[in-house]
Amino acid sequence: VQLQASGGGLVQAGDSLRLSCAASGRTFSTYDMGWFRQALGKERERVAAISRSGVSTAYADTVKGRFTISRDNAKNMVYLQMSSLKVEDTAVYYCAARTVASAPGKYEYWGQGTQVTVSS
Repeated sequence: VQLQASGGGLVQAGDSLRLSCAASGRTFSTYDMGWFRQALGKERERVAAISRSGVSTAYADTVKGRFTISRDNAKNMVYLQMSSLKVEDTAVYYCAARTVASAPGKYEYWGQGTQVTVSS
């Protein structure tokens, strides 16, 4: 699967932004999907994940209640709706995919990042 993330930009604290990730291929519904971010000088962090069916989601404590991950398997898309953005949300955001055969917690397929910058 090939992944293409988009939707990043420069926003102010408190604003909302929606990231999109387009996936290629006809087997998108067989992949669990995740959104990760990496801020300058920091380790990569998984911020949200969604199961193949979209029924199960998980969030990092740092974004819980503010970010929502969703997917549309008919369109091969996964989204990250970000609300009440904070300066500390500034990072490059990546979408990633894993299969049932992947090692636990390991995402094998990555898109290019999209920069999100939140100003105060």
